[in-house]
Amino acid sequence: MSETPGAAGPEARLAALGITLPDVVPPVASYVPAVRAGQYVYTSGQLPMADGALLATGKVGTGAGLVDPELAKDLARTCALNALAAVRSLTGSLDTVARVVKVVGFVASDPSFTAQPAVINGASDVLGEIFGEPHARSAVGVAVLPLDAPVEVEITVELA
Repeated sequence: MSETPGAAGPEARLAALGITLPDVVPPVASYVPAVRAGQYVYTSGQLPMADGALLATGKVGTGAGLVDPELAKDLARTCALNALAAVRSLTGSLDTVARVVKVVGFVASDPSFTAQPAVINGASDVLGEIFGEPHARSAVGVAVLPLDAPVEVEITVELA
């Protein structure tokens, strides 16, 4: 994070944006939410969970019975905030994060849906608001995700 003197860190930006990070989502299988390796923290894929429940299920697309892409974008934002909660659980504070290096987003897509990048913008946009810098990213369409989630997001951050 390129801080200028007096600039607010990520924790202050969260507060200014009115964002409260959730509790860390407990793993749904054999893994941990995040791992630190040297100056990096890698999160496991985070689903759009809140208060112990998946916020939506199904494939993303346009049409009856599909998850609306705008809702999926909001769900990707939730995934990113869950990933930040996992990072904070290891570091104690997001102010120790120098920058978000990479975001990988998966979208359970109807076969005709091709706007995966627009969905994953939900994650990238909130991370940009908090950290103020762009990051590398992949947005991938997949047939199905765990628990029939519409989106899943993982992040890699570099520590200061």
